[in-house]
Amino acid sequence: MMALAKTRAHLIDRLTKPRGRLTADAALGPQTWFRTGGPAEVLFRPADTEDLATFLAALPADVPVMALGVGSNLLVRDGGVKGVVIRLMRGFTNITVDGEAVTAGAGALDLNVAFTARDHSLEGLEFLSGIPGTIGGALRMNAGAYGGELADVLISAQAVDRGGALHNVLTSELGFRYRHSDAPTDWIFTSATLSGRSGDQMTIARRIAEIDTARVESQPRSRTGGSTFTNPDGHKAWELIDRAGCRGLQIGGAQVSEKHCNFLINSGTATAADIESLGEEVRRRVFEQSGVRLEWEIRRIGEPRMGAPA
Repeated sequence: MMALAKTRAHLIDRLTKPRGRLTADAALGPQTWFRTGGPAEVLFRPADTEDLATFLAALPADVPVMALGVGSNLLVRDGGVKGVVIRLMRGFTNITVDGEAVTAGAGALDLNVAFTARDHSLEGLEFLSGIPGTIGGALRMNAGAYGGELADVLISAQAVDRGGALHNVLTSELGFRYRHSDAPTDWIFTSATLSGRSGDQMTIARRIAEIDTARVESQPRSRTGGSTFTNPDGHKAWELIDRAGCRGLQIGGAQVSEKHCNFLINSGTATAADIESLGEEVRRRVFEQSGVRLEWEIRRIGEPRMGAPA
């Protein structure tokens, strides 16, 4: 009788065991705001920066790596993500204040950084309350909203590269532009130090409340990934989408928001393929109507489901 073929070894069996947590075939969809998408081959939650650096230094060179925040501006394709997905949670969420400087771990919510600054009567960071993500994600894309962006307030940032080396850089070294930084793609940001200004706590609190009201009134509060496309020079993405007749447009379980048409929504049954196909159809119609080619702001990662159309 022939011996049964050996089961193919899983990537997790090749990895050095860290102090943090490794999980094989971890569902990523529930960890994103769209609530859809495939799994990570391996999900790693490091205990701290040292654990992250040690793990990366020992990681086989052929294994791809990417960082995941709270998944607010992210679409995970239905086939999942090969390699190791790193999520910075405990050990990366502390926020401290020293004078007018606020230091936050990369896993800290932007909203919590704004609240901490408010509690210490520091103004200038209120705009962070309108960004639904983490400091690490904000660093990667120079996130901004409501009149501010990270480049305006960043003093320095810390990161670990693919080889496990630590980097401490100033704002000028990151090449910030609109919704973009020139930081090496293999860097995983671990913390940032931001600059506030002494101000009146009640005034700061009112500004945060105004931002929250503006978000509630203008943006959908459903399964969405935030702003889908960046604003082209001289244009607002939502206006181009509206003029192209895309408000309310649907593909499968995905829909262009009726409330703010630069937002795509998972109605509850959408696959990642539905959402990406809808976005591409919006891009096609906008270009056909206006000649402007929209660029994705939402980060799309992973692979299509096996057998799905390209």
